[in-house]
Amino acid sequence: MLEPLKRVLERTGLDALVIVPGANFRRVFGQDFHQMERPLAVIVPRQGEAVAIVPHIELGSFAPIGFPGKVFPWRDEQGYMGAFLAAGEALPQLRQAARIGVEGQRMRVFDLFALQKALPGAEFMDVHGEISTIRMHKTAAEIALQRKAIELSEAALEATLAEIRVGMTETEIESILLRNLFAQGADGLAFAPIVAAGDNAANSHAHARPDYRIKPGDALLFDFGGSYQGYHADITRTFFVKEVSDFDRAFYETVLRANTKGREFARPGITAGDVDNAVLTVLEQSQFAEFCRHKTGHGLGLDVHEAPQIMRGNAQVLEPGMVFTIEPGLYRDGEGGVRIEDDVVVTETGIECLTSFPRELRLVG
Repeated sequence: MLEPLKRVLERTGLDALVIVPGANFRRVFGQDFHQMERPLAVIVPRQGEAVAIVPHIELGSFAPIGFPGKVFPWRDEQGYMGAFLAAGEALPQLRQAARIGVEGQRMRVFDLFALQKALPGAEFMDVHGEISTIRMHKTAAEIALQRKAIELSEAALEATLAEIRVGMTETEIESILLRNLFAQGADGLAFAPIVAAGDNAANSHAHARPDYRIKPGDALLFDFGGSYQGYHADITRTFFVKEVSDFDRAFYETVLRANTKGREFARPGITAGDVDNAVLTVLEQSQFAEFCRHKTGHGLGLDVHEAPQIMRGNAQVLEPGMVFTIEPGLYRDGEGGVRIEDDVVVTETGIECLTSFPRELRLVG
């Protein structure tokens, strides 16, 4: 169970790792917990027995994990500090001059303060990236769950498009999409969906507006994903309402060429930076170069954004089992935007595109 973390310890030379509820926790233990006011932490030392600080209210959910170490529970009326101190006493080897890695993008400040009191002689450092490598290569079972999340998301999008009419608001369309996601079998959302029309489509992380009604000629961008058993889809498609200008058609086709380039170019043995460079070059050599705003993509799995980051300068070599997005976009502030996003998995010989929703320009409404 703890072997993936032990391998990180061997690779980094650290004396211990601490993980808290989140994607890495779920990958190790097959279970996740809410991060609210009650801290829950697992400390895995290089030498000796692992320990867990667990709120009493979560013991019933924690027990089935079969945690191979000592559990220090705590009750609300007692507060959590006593459990942290007791855990520290059980780890004397970490109380002086130990180097301990934590998840800097996940751990809360008060979690860290409690650890510092419990292990006063230790030095804590952010090794979030190193810990997250345990999730970079997906198993066949993980890819199957991700494939399911993508399939139901694409079905939900197709059902939503059939209901769109001129004059609907962005929030009305968003509510239809949400209904269809759960009707297709999603058990959660990868993230709050983006449904953006007209000038709002130029906002890379737009929010649906309740007072904007779609009209002919608008770009209509969907960036969304359902979740299935913890694994996420992340899909973007851009449509046009009723009609499209020659300018917008050329704008769209440029993004589609960049997306196609990424899907054709990506393969094992090249770097994430190589893929980004190939995709961005298509945009930068087009007449719309000034509207290019972001990198090509990111890893996808138990987190919506995880390693590998598909960006220039990233020397991470692509290897079989890595799942990531290819999502070039162009954005004209105050006018509109286009993004086309696919989810792909690296195979032994190339990539497999997990998304299959058509990419050709399509009119809706």
